[in-house]
Amino acid sequence: MENMDMQDCSRRSFVGLAAGAPALLAAQSPNDTVRVAFIGVGNRGSFLLRNMLKVPGVKVVAICDIVPETLQKAVAVSGAEGFADFRRMLDQRKDVDAVVIATPVDTHKDIAISALEVGKHVYSEKPMALNPEECRMVVNAAKTAKGIYQAGFQLRYDPNRRAGLEFIRKGGLGKVLFCQGYRHTGDLPRQTLWYFDAKRSGDNIVEQACHILDLFTGAIDKAPLRAFGSGGINLYKNIPPGRTTMDNYSLVYEFPDDVRLCFSHIYFDPDGFSGIKERVFGSLGAVDLATGTWRALEKRGAPVKLEAPDAGQDSNYLSLAAFIENARGKKMPLNNAESARRSTLVAMLGRKSIYEKRVVSWNEVDV
Repeated sequence: MENMDMQDCSRRSFVGLAAGAPALLAAQSPNDTVRVAFIGVGNRGSFLLRNMLKVPGVKVVAICDIVPETLQKAVAVSGAEGFADFRRMLDQRKDVDAVVIATPVDTHKDIAISALEVGKHVYSEKPMALNPEECRMVVNAAKTAKGIYQAGFQLRYDPNRRAGLEFIRKGGLGKVLFCQGYRHTGDLPRQTLWYFDAKRSGDNIVEQACHILDLFTGAIDKAPLRAFGSGGINLYKNIPPGRTTMDNYSLVYEFPDDVRLCFSHIYFDPDGFSGIKERVFGSLGAVDLATGTWRALEKRGAPVKLEAPDAGQDSNYLSLAAFIENARGKKMPLNNAESARRSTLVAMLGRKSIYEKRVVSWNEVDV
């Protein structure tokens, strides 16, 4: 995962996807081939590339990355034409239908808007942008674009989580009352320096935790009213050198109807000790989104496994398959620009509270 300037094309790299999306894609005729370009094929981008190559009816025709070795590997895998500048790629490859953006966060806004302005369908990795003003710019561009915009919140397409969110949406939990989540892991890869630069990544809450906050925002289906949090760098001070991103924080969000979300995030969790939890509690029981199980409030016994279409399939593949299907039909994605903006702002609301050590209201970030 490489450092990049504004033209750098390199990167590390509820429900709403129809259960039969891969089958529908397989049924497309060769004339319906979607020509895709990738911008950024580092760790994350190359992983998405491998998944996209499995989607029926797709041809990857162009790849952009500023690092020659990274670009060469991706070109060899895909057979696509390579570029070192995304603007040149967009200018020269008029045949591109859709663009996948997997670059560092500080470049998301400019690349997404550039691709939307020339009529491409855009799949952009989360988060949408670095700050609320940039998010609004992307949303405005998406509103007037010929192509669709889909954010890379791929956990929405994870079969277990999708089943859990659908169960909540249909009233299986009754009234949603409380959410509890945590992302407790080891530290991020030290060789990817932009991860640890808050000015480039937006800090860990925006770059990483936005995935889980997106799920809870979907479960509650409303924007929060306010947030209060605290965090800092307790263990990894200046590790790696120049680090400005937190290694721990904790947040409480208050939503309408007296619903609360408690979320914590640490990077010095021993392997296998805590992990990642996403739990939603309601008046009739509780759902564990990660496992796709629920328990009734008044009954004892083992958790009930929810029926999960596409069980066992990778959420990244399903998310990309949904993008291609949405692009073909110019259909509104589940994780569209407005939805992605709301979830990104939820993370930014928490970040602002932590940084400023005060309760922050939604209207302070909803610009």
